[in-house]
Amino acid sequence: MIKSMTGFASLTVEGERAAIGVTIRAVNHRYLDVQVRTPASLAGLEGRLRARVQRRVSRGRVELAVAVQYREPPVPEVELNQAFVSRLSEAIEKARARGMVEGKLTPGDLVRLPQALVIKERSVDASESDELEPAVESAVERAAGELDLMRAREGEHLKEDLDGRRFLFAGLVERIRMAAEAGRANLQQRLAERVAELSTGLQPDPVAVAQEIVRSAARSDISEEVVRLRAHLAQWGSMVEGEEACGRKLDFLIQEMNREINTIAAKSDGVSVSELIVEAKAELEKMREQVQNVE
Repeated sequence: MIKSMTGFASLTVEGERAAIGVTIRAVNHRYLDVQVRTPASLAGLEGRLRARVQRRVSRGRVELAVAVQYREPPVPEVELNQAFVSRLSEAIEKARARGMVEGKLTPGDLVRLPQALVIKERSVDASESDELEPAVESAVERAAGELDLMRAREGEHLKEDLDGRRFLFAGLVERIRMAAEAGRANLQQRLAERVAELSTGLQPDPVAVAQEIVRSAARSDISEEVVRLRAHLAQWGSMVEGEEACGRKLDFLIQEMNREINTIAAKSDGVSVSELIVEAKAELEKMREQVQNVE
């Protein structure tokens, strides 16, 4: 099955106690890399969320972000910096004794001094986090499903493009085979003519000469490479129609097909074969670039 490695999904689930926002995006990557960001109160949930994503995605870099907006924000905690206030009171008493100030230290005075009060956001209780966890997991599952659908839709376009290039490459292989066979026949003829020219006035063994000509021409036989290329193309078709992710396997097949084309280039003779090989290698490169987007 062909799926794209790129995709995006975002949703918000409104609950009685909080609104849960989930954003998930996937981009190309050689292996599977899942990054999870959650509020500190849900840090213990990261492993389960990562596992849910991994059940949907087998290759690519995935970034999952979860945000929680509580209906009733936690009331902040206010602490008095007692050491600071004590020192401040002592300084004021000394100033009063010298007639420099009048009156007492009031709460209003403390509010105006940032060092006097420490205001901290109250952390969410464990019981509140536990109640939210099922809803968060459900939201992430939905987002991962939407991401998967988007990747599957893009995969259909990738498959259409790759199928077209695969059929074009298969046609080039058959044209290379026919051109190589014609080139091999021409080589045999040239060798025979050359031997005839060189053996003027001599009496060579005709059987030995014929065998040597055949052996020389056989070195340019590409039938084995063509058979393997056909097998690779057939395997390609089976992979893309299967249920498993096949991006890495397709990449490997392209490497193997490129190796066979290089062997054919080394063995074949003739300008027409060389031109077809250049076309085939160019098409394989286009396929390789496109396969980098396949899961």
